Amino acid sequence: MRVRFAGIELRNPILAASGTFGYGIEFEDIVSLERIGGLVTKGLSREPMAGNPAPRLIETASGMLNSIGLQNIGVQAFVEKKLPPLRKYPGCAIIANVFGYEVKDYVAVIEALNQADGIAAYEINASCPNTKHGGQVFGTDSKQLAALVDAARQAAQQRDIARPIVVKLSPNVTSIAEMARVAEQSGADALSLVNTFLGMAIDAKSRQPRIANITGGLSGPAIKPIALRMVYEAAKAVKIPVLGLGGIVTAEDAVEFLLAGATAVQVGTASYADPRAVERLVKGLEQWCTRHNIEKVAGLTGALEIVPKQQTNLRTGPSPNDGQEPSAQELSSVAESSAPRASKAKIW
Repeated sequence: MRVRFAGIELRNPILAASGTFGYGIEFEDIVSLERIGGLVTKGLSREPMAGNPAPRLIETASGMLNSIGLQNIGVQAFVEKKLPPLRKYPGCAIIANVFGYEVKDYVAVIEALNQADGIAAYEINASCPNTKHGGQVFGTDSKQLAALVDAARQAAQQRDIARPIVVKLSPNVTSIAEMARVAEQSGADALSLVNTFLGMAIDAKSRQPRIANITGGLSGPAIKPIALRMVYEAAKAVKIPVLGLGGIVTAEDAVEFLLAGATAVQVGTASYADPRAVERLVKGLEQWCTRHNIEKVAGLTGALEIVPKQQTNLRTGPSPNDGQEPSAQELSSVAESSAPRASKAKIW
């Protein structure tokens, strides 16, 4: 079950995603931290942040919409209070999620974390607005993304042992492959994607937004097909490893992301419904590999098999319904494949 990711050896490819697992230590009585591959901390800023006003988290169809506002205790409090007890679990890779509203904010957080032991890597949240450039999100502009990654890379190399930089890309872009290449060329050691998609919900009776901030980030099973496509496109575009996330609930979901090109995956929204979801998926993935005679889970990465279109036509011939509305048989097939699996029905 072991995999290597950006120079880090993970005991398995299942990690807890940022923003859904606190700072990690809060889950030690619920989840066996030594059983999971690692965890990504809640986003850390230079100073403590209170976040957005409530309501800031609501359930949606097959997912969740949130506008927490990156509430956190600040990097110094994390280093002093949250990180020390995490060192009891050396087998669990601790990745610190870093964010800011100017490049210098990211650099300051990384420099503070450089002084602490027990951190395996930094995940750079590129989905924050750059207040120096009119509030445009770092990850949606190639030049701003390049400048951010370069600065973060330099800051992370100030120690004797440099820590890897994992760039968490924004999915709200025209070409995820282009942004993946920009991050790689600017010095990223790895990528993580996708972050949440910008969404909105309205209460029809009150005619008001259901989120106080009006818009929020959509996550959960609803975004999985889009996230899977973006991981596939990014993994094809770069040579650095990819962490895949977005709607993972079952072991089979995780396998799909690995096949699409991810080296490891993060479990996020599922932890809200089932706090032990990350550990459950570790066991589930082990069982899946046993059932399918997979000796090394690393062998699944990028192992997607695509049948050429010509070969498909030779075997099955053209569809008798080409150019027409879907047939009853096709609609029935779609309905069967999209029916909720038992494990998901318990959650959403």
